[in-house]
Amino acid sequence: MLSVWITGASSGIGAACACRYAAQGARLVLTSSSRERLEPVAAQCRAQGAADVAVLPYDFRDLSGIDALARSAWDAFGGLDIVFLNAGVSQRTTVEDTSLEMIREMMEINYFAPVAIARALLAPMVARGGGHIAVTTSIAGRFGFPLRCGYSSSKFALYGFFETLQAEYYDKGIRVTLVCPGRVRTNISFYALDKGGQRHGWMDPGQGGGMSPEDASAVIVRAISRSRREVLVGRKELVMVYVKRFFPGLCARIARKIKPM
Repeated sequence: MLSVWITGASSGIGAACACRYAAQGARLVLTSSSRERLEPVAAQCRAQGAADVAVLPYDFRDLSGIDALARSAWDAFGGLDIVFLNAGVSQRTTVEDTSLEMIREMMEINYFAPVAIARALLAPMVARGGGHIAVTTSIAGRFGFPLRCGYSSSKFALYGFFETLQAEYYDKGIRVTLVCPGRVRTNISFYALDKGGQRHGWMDPGQGGGMSPEDASAVIVRAISRSRREVLVGRKELVMVYVKRFFPGLCARIARKIKPM
């Protein structure tokens, strides 16, 4: 029986993946910043067949409690097979309008929190014989994207850390899947940071026309089960990943013309 911890589990990709694992009879640990938003997801997971569900709300802007949080998640069911580090925050501001405080907040939630969790769980996973860590990156972590300077930076950084982690610990049974979404119909634009650090407050048309979280979860859960190193999740926008790989100059020209909202 799988034991799975999902962060950013109160909506979108995280909630959809939780429900998909629930239908497989997994034991689930669900985390987001709001217990109020987590409880309905937990109830839905129980109704769909989860063997057990633990709810651990946490605000990832506070890194001081990460080790204790990771221990609580590990101890909930006596160990974890899969950890899906999905929590994140985006932005909708130019470089000039993005304060260092906003960049720090995105780096803490998007980069330092998953890094801290991975470090906290690495030793118990290795001692148990291995485990699987999945982390949500973004196509904005594969090439620079307008109005995403801090967000893109945090997602670029995830590649460096988690590719290194897998290189060092692959022979000790640790598997890593980099989950790279394009446009998926989630609330990430609604909660994105706008000028002054305020909430953006509405769903961008591009986001609204993206892949559904349910379809995305099918791709993600299958990729994790197959120990894929990276999985691209989305539709036609994913072509930009290949344009960047083979034609970086063309990618830069296209990126300058992308409508970022």
